[in-house]
Amino acid sequence: MTPQATDVHVNPADEIIRLGPLAIRFLIAGDQASGSVAIFELTVPAAQRLAAPAHSHNHYEETAYGLEGVLTWTVDGKRIDVGPGQALCIPRGAVHRFDNGGDRDVKALCVISPAAIGPEFFREAAAVINTAAGGPPDHVKMAEVMRRHGLTPAP
Repeated sequence: MTPQATDVHVNPADEIIRLGPLAIRFLIAGDQASGSVAIFELTVPAAQRLAAPAHSHNHYEETAYGLEGVLTWTVDGKRIDVGPGQALCIPRGAVHRFDNGGDRDVKALCVISPAAIGPEFFREAAAVINTAAGGPPDHVKMAEVMRRHGLTPAP
């Protein structure tokens, strides 16, 4: 079914998905864009590391655009700082992760094209991370969630 103009709306998901201290808020989910793109806002508090392992994905590119603070990405072993007004496109197959090593909270806009992952992935990942109650998440369960959604955990 082709979307009609009457199907257009702003911010289809007001839900904030909490992965430990990190927050994800989808602005456009794939089902609102015919699967072409997913866009979410990522908030990473100061001095926080991504709890999930470094990973890659072969079915989509991920672009991060800095809004506030500086997020340090590691892409195929190279560290890259992305600050306000800067963008980083992570190509398919590149192993990557991010950390906020600074003393300021970071806010970034992330674009997934095509929209191969959505809120479901982050809800499932949040369940694993939040069950750990601040400790390291269950790596086996996290890897299962990642693989189910097309992400490949780095060895």
